[in-house]
Amino acid sequence: MLNSKSFLTVDLGAATLKIAEFEPNEAGGLRLKQYGLKSLGPEGFQEATRQAAVIKGLQELLAEHSLGARNVNVCAPGFHVFSKFVKLPPVDTSKVTQIIQYEAQQNVPFPLEEVVWDYQILGTTPSGELEVLLVAIKSDVVEGIFRSVEAAGLKMQLVDVSPAALCNAFRYNYGDLEGCTMLLDIGARTSTLLFFEGENVYSRGINIGANSITQDFSKESKLGFEEAERLKIQEGFVSLGGAYEEPENPNQAAISKIARQVMTRLHIQVNQTIQFYRGQQGGSPPQRLFLSGGATIMPYTAQFFAEKLNLPVEYFNPFRNVQIDPSLNLEEVAKVAHSLGEVVGLSLRNLAHCPVELNLMPRSSLKRQQFTAKKPYLYATAACLILILFFFGWFFSKTASAKQKSLDELNALVTPMTQRDQDLKLALGRLKEAQASADQLNAWLGDRAYWANTLMELRRLLMAVEAEGKQEFATNTGMWIESFEPVIPVGGPSAAPRSARALRGPRSMAPPAGRIEPITPAVPVGGAVPDPLNLFGGTNVTATASNAPTDAISTVNLKCRLVSLKKPGADDANTKFAYMFEKAVTNSAFFTPESKLSGTIDPGGDGLTETFQLRLVLKRPLQL
Repeated sequence: MLNSKSFLTVDLGAATLKIAEFEPNEAGGLRLKQYGLKSLGPEGFQEATRQAAVIKGLQELLAEHSLGARNVNVCAPGFHVFSKFVKLPPVDTSKVTQIIQYEAQQNVPFPLEEVVWDYQILGTTPSGELEVLLVAIKSDVVEGIFRSVEAAGLKMQLVDVSPAALCNAFRYNYGDLEGCTMLLDIGARTSTLLFFEGENVYSRGINIGANSITQDFSKESKLGFEEAERLKIQEGFVSLGGAYEEPENPNQAAISKIARQVMTRLHIQVNQTIQFYRGQQGGSPPQRLFLSGGATIMPYTAQFFAEKLNLPVEYFNPFRNVQIDPSLNLEEVAKVAHSLGEVVGLSLRNLAHCPVELNLMPRSSLKRQQFTAKKPYLYATAACLILILFFFGWFFSKTASAKQKSLDELNALVTPMTQRDQDLKLALGRLKEAQASADQLNAWLGDRAYWANTLMELRRLLMAVEAEGKQEFATNTGMWIESFEPVIPVGGPSAAPRSARALRGPRSMAPPAGRIEPITPAVPVGGAVPDPLNLFGGTNVTATASNAPTDAISTVNLKCRLVSLKKPGADDANTKFAYMFEKAVTNSAFFTPESKLSGTIDPGGDGLTETFQLRLVLKRPLQL
């Protein structure tokens, strides 16, 4: 997609940081505006110090070359990236993603939840198999790259890998070549070998780089790594071996010999890869080799591989089809062009559709970027909200002032009325107090005949029970009240009520309903029982545990005496009389159904009478 603005590309190499600024030209191609390289030094090889070295290098390059663009495409360092070509059997397109994920689980040497991975289907084999490039990088590494780029004031658009970037750069510049072509990119810690044949691409990473030369020379010469690296760059070359005479400079002699040994190991890996490509991938013999990467600038590297592989060797020129800005020195660009293949490949991602398009940006970074992109809108929204709040505040302030003015006017009218309302409330309060006093006096007047009415009711009940007993037992009998004791509640002017006793007779004399159970507490429990006769005056009240006042009499202990009716065949007559009286009491309008017999039937001392006790529960307790 054509972008009218310039943009940056950054290759985070193991030893060297490379940056370039591009823009689309008038013909729709690329124009190189600026570029720069910065060595990361020993700090670049240590994970603990690498991020700080990258940030520092980026900031210095941005300042030195006056790079104005801020959108950047980044190539992750090869030693952090896992890449592999896999072949998938011919399957339905709907199942390709599922199979590739399975292959990723099998091939990526880390749990998938710990990495960012992507894939690209590069084509199909004659047998119908899919050729897939699978790449992965640990999430914390990508997060570190994102933080480094962000700390330098740049906005990262995508994260690519070296094989994909080199592939796109080579296709863009050498798409007209026929036959099989190899591209060998030798880096500081790793090397990448790519095969191009028609539309097919194959890549393999090799864990051999130019740092191996520096490390071996440092050990042999007892020099520090930095000094050994400096001598390697200034004096080193690849020994051609054979009859060639060794140089007199001992450092050159040592470096050239070590360099040849390292390049020989690399050649072995290259040769094995060629055999694999021809045997397993069905490729053709390579017809040419292109070299790229910073390490290939060592003298006689091209001659070494030309001799070993028996192939023509050239240096890869990623600017073959790229316009160079007239302000740049072409000779200086040519010196480093072979090491800028990745930055050119990255720039093509902003220009058009590329043969290989991978992006290892983690979701967390994408979300962060999206949030950052939305910040201006959020700020604008916040500013609008503040303005709206200010407007509403001003509006409500004006409204409040108008309301306050109206309220003051109303208060001037309401204040006299409020005083009158308070006077009226005081008068009503005094009226309620007088009404309450009158009601209390009425209640006391109504209670003046309370006990007289209660005793008259008991007399009526006694006479009724005597008449009923005369009819049932065909004989006259007498029953009277021997004692009438109101139970004073706890805390009242008298002692607490006596405890109840169970009324029991001989088993043969028990009433049909069974034996008499113990009496319930003096203050009954239950719902309201209306006083239909309203004999006591005032409002009907039921004595319950919840509404009976603690200073009111609600229970009376009654002791009755009756003439003994014991005779052969009628031993239970007195017990039946007692139950008849209990029934009459519970049906009375004066007493609640909780009124029960208590104690036992006791014989009189004269042998002619017997006594029993009854606990009466008043329907309307009497206030003390």
